[in-house]
Amino acid sequence: MVDMQVVRNGTKIVRSFKPDFILVRQHAYSMALGEDYRSLVIGLQYGGLPAVNSLYSVYNFCSKPWVFSQLIKIFHSLGPEKFPLVEQTFFPNHKPMLTAPHFPVVVKLGHAHAGMGKIKVENQHDYQDITSMVAMAKTYATTEAFIDSKYDIRIQKIGSNYKAYMRTSISGNWKANTGSAMLEQVAMTERYRLWVDSCSEMFGGLDICAVKAVHSKDGRDYIIEVMDSSMPLIGEHLEEDKQLMADLVVSKMSQLPMPGGTVPSPLRPWTPQTKPAKPPGQAQLGPPLGQPQPRTPTQGGPRQAQSPQPPRSGSPSQQRLSPQGQQPLSPSSGSPQQQRSPGSPQLSRTSGGSSPNQVSKPGTTLTSQPRPPMQSRSTSQQGDESKKPAAPHPHLNKSQSLTNSLSTSDASQRGTPSEDEAKAETIRNLRKSFASLFSD
Repeated sequence: MVDMQVVRNGTKIVRSFKPDFILVRQHAYSMALGEDYRSLVIGLQYGGLPAVNSLYSVYNFCSKPWVFSQLIKIFHSLGPEKFPLVEQTFFPNHKPMLTAPHFPVVVKLGHAHAGMGKIKVENQHDYQDITSMVAMAKTYATTEAFIDSKYDIRIQKIGSNYKAYMRTSISGNWKANTGSAMLEQVAMTERYRLWVDSCSEMFGGLDICAVKAVHSKDGRDYIIEVMDSSMPLIGEHLEEDKQLMADLVVSKMSQLPMPGGTVPSPLRPWTPQTKPAKPPGQAQLGPPLGQPQPRTPTQGGPRQAQSPQPPRSGSPSQQRLSPQGQQPLSPSSGSPQQQRSPGSPQLSRTSGGSSPNQVSKPGTTLTSQPRPPMQSRSTSQQGDESKKPAAPHPHLNKSQSLTNSLSTSDASQRGTPSEDEAKAETIRNLRKSFASLFSD
């Protein structure tokens, strides 16, 4: 969010808005009073706003010696023939400024624009006077040899459009941008194109830039400066250059992602929650999140079939039925736990076609096997189950339910007294077994 102060009818009005894109057409910093806008550039960069040129390059252009150091790199890369750069000396303060190697020289004080802070020094005495001024300004300074120029050259680049201009001073001032001057457009040569293309690669890329050079009277060219998107527009093609800048901004904005996406804040990093991949063959220990967990059945009611247990043998008091508390239901209920195929593994039975839940005689082994899926009943099993009574009340004790079922089946299959005693002993043992289970 940017706050802007506007004066209307003598009253200051603060307007707030949120920019989407920025075109920088003003110098971000000058040593002149009230022309330091670096804090705004930092704030816009902190907000991550796209701009032409980039805010990173705009901030780097806030120091001319820093920019000239990039020109020195290009000079060493291309060589003096392809990239003729003027010789310049940098002084961090006034103390190293003892003398100049030759005169006249041009002293540039600090960071300024439009010819400000530039002084032509003819001899050593004037140079000492300028050194004292640098000490009072408490800033850095640069010196470069004075070039008696015939005209100035300016090569500008806006997107993919190139133009070259020649400016000749009429007033006779050594600064071609001061006083009267004659401006004309010249042909764009490959030499000029190489200059501006090489400079447009600095600081991550410059979409709008210009190179300033001087042509001396001896016919040699010297590159003296490079400008960014804050360069002034000159010549008779001002409207065309403004339209080129507008088209460049629209093209850059069209390449940006559409608004509306969620952008995580750097202060609160956002990481997507991903489930760890399970190794193959690992069983699920519990129900997944978001699904209802199975409820524990009440005492005496029907319970779900448990996982298959390995067969074990022992005394009747240590034996356990796999589906605990399960009672035979009427044939209309259609429970899959009662519908078995004739060949499926079941509990050991006595002779005479007892019910599926009947307990075997003492001395035999009770085995609990996994039951197969639902299948059609045989005619004999349907006839046996139709003779069974209905299931007891769900609130009865589990041992009572089992006793009732066993007593019902015993009444229909009562045989010799020895068999009755054996069954009674089996019932007592099962009661003890269930009593020990529920006490745990």
